[in-house]
Amino acid sequence: MNKGDRVEYLNSFVDYEKIGHKARESFDLDRMRRLAGIFGNPERSFPAIHVAGTKGKGSTASFIANILEEAGFRVGLYTSPHVTDARERIKINSETISEPDLAHQAGIARQLLEENEPGFDPTYFEIYTAIAFNYFREKKIDYGVIEAGLGGRLDATNIVEPAVSIITPISYDHVRILGNTLADIASEKSGIIKRGATVVSAPQEAEALSVIRMACESSGVRLVLVGRDVGIKEVRGDYEKEIFNVRGAFEDYRNCRIHLIGRHQTINATSAIAAAECLREKGVAISGENIKNGIEKTRIPARCEVIGKKPYIIIDGAQNKASARALKETIRRNFKYEKLILVLGASKGKDIKGMCEELVPVADRIILTKAKSERGEEPAAIGEFMQNKVAATTDSVEKAIKEAEKTAGAEDAIVVTGSFYVAAEARRGTSPYI
Repeated sequence: MNKGDRVEYLNSFVDYEKIGHKARESFDLDRMRRLAGIFGNPERSFPAIHVAGTKGKGSTASFIANILEEAGFRVGLYTSPHVTDARERIKINSETISEPDLAHQAGIARQLLEENEPGFDPTYFEIYTAIAFNYFREKKIDYGVIEAGLGGRLDATNIVEPAVSIITPISYDHVRILGNTLADIASEKSGIIKRGATVVSAPQEAEALSVIRMACESSGVRLVLVGRDVGIKEVRGDYEKEIFNVRGAFEDYRNCRIHLIGRHQTINATSAIAAAECLREKGVAISGENIKNGIEKTRIPARCEVIGKKPYIIIDGAQNKASARALKETIRRNFKYEKLILVLGASKGKDIKGMCEELVPVADRIILTKAKSERGEEPAAIGEFMQNKVAATTDSVEKAIKEAEKTAGAEDAIVVTGSFYVAAEARRGTSPYI
């Protein structure tokens, strides 16, 4: 396949990330097992670190992948969603899968399906997951760090057998699919907990933590809780970095430095450190230096990312109330500015009211916009939650940023957020990661 063939073929599968999940019935782990069988079960070729949760999954997965890479291992990293290019989802030792390699894998997928089950119709995420696992097998990785897509129990990634399972902070998101209570959502996320794997959990609300504890007990696995078994103490942070100390089981890690900003990112990094220590307990050679170097080298786009200065232009993929709160707190804590101009766009089906409750009160000016995605919500629908503040509207993210720049002074901050689709459109052509 060439790139055009690859794009056309993969886009022929139903993509719930674009159109939104209609019901829980769209998830079917048996379908993923069937697909993996067609590929010869590539997920069995590597030990996995499996990451589920509501917030911070991608950051936590990247932290632990970089730690393992620093320790000298060949590490596959599978994350979602992507920001600018679907190839971002599949990496080995920080290198994004090349276009020829992805096209080759798509060709393998097409051939296997046509020869074995021509009527079989997996989803986009399922076929992409199978391609990632097959690529990892072909490249003979030592470890695979796998981020769950949505939920955990029925997510396509849940065919892996993890050495360590990590559960990041759980909050309300995808409630139509995962349930209306934290306990229901935690139950779905805890579906990645399996016998033989140590479980690391970030700090959780009591309702969610109770479910995680019960899942660990029923599976006979040990729970390592950040904040209890692994301590964390903030030192300082600014718009470029966070510095903090961690009390681990093997040693204390002083003056840890990361370049993903916000207190929530120090929790994500500490969860990764706890996971690395769990691997050390299993005999994996990881040093304290590997851990500190690994988390410091981690960079991820659209996580409170500064793409401009004077004024600051900050982009973030916050798409629920809890993520919006973390963004708000990070902006207040890590930046000095006079006025805050909020550029906000959201996806249909998200908790727009919750996001607005966090972000609207701290904004001096608001510009509502819409991403080009099929799931982009109309600015008028977002405008219902402006809490009596006047908001301008535009029909594109590009126009919204230009509108914000017209009135922004050098000491102001423009914050572009609401979904990864919005963040992706905001950063195109501006970031060194592209």
